[in-house]
Amino acid sequence: MRVRPTTSENLVAELTETITRRARPPGTRIALDGHPVSGTRELTDSLVRTLRVAGVRAVRVGMWDYLRPASLRFERGRHNPEGLREDWFDLAGLSREVLTPLAPGGSGHVLPALWDPDRDRSPRLARTDLGERGMALVEGPLLLGHGLDFDFTVHLWVSEKVLHRRTPVEDRWQLPAFAEYARRTRPERTADRVIRMDHPERPAVVDALD
Repeated sequence: MRVRPTTSENLVAELTETITRRARPPGTRIALDGHPVSGTRELTDSLVRTLRVAGVRAVRVGMWDYLRPASLRFERGRHNPEGLREDWFDLAGLSREVLTPLAPGGSGHVLPALWDPDRDRSPRLARTDLGERGMALVEGPLLLGHGLDFDFTVHLWVSEKVLHRRTPVEDRWQLPAFAEYARRTRPERTADRVIRMDHPERPAVVDALD
């Protein structure tokens, strides 16, 4: 492999070009996988803005808006790493409300958020019509390895040392879940594109060499 340094601006431009080439009706489903400290939300927001300027109907879907109800999410306790990995995120809801509508024959209407964790109820949002060639950019942790029907996947990689340093103390109980995810899923090998984000201001693209 080759690790190619870039800038934040060039990374957004490169990813925008890549995912635009993959656009097809009724819509394109992109995953941006990574721990929150890797900058998945910030990168996704930048991509959505750039795509919209280019005339593409794009929406960010955050996995923190696709949590399961508290009664299911905390069955193993509020600070259980296995529970975080297995119980927190509503992957079936994501497939039903975002991925399937953009599959061939789908409606093109996606739901940007399914659950409000603060109120522990549905936010009751209207669906977004992405038209004929819109894009849903799904960002969040632990996204790969579940058989979800994405058209292109990006993994934002952060080293274990940096991950521990950047994670707030109150959230460090989650780190074993990410370590197990890395061991089982190997996202740096299974994602279509891997970006090293130890230094968010100086990202690096990992290119596979033939």
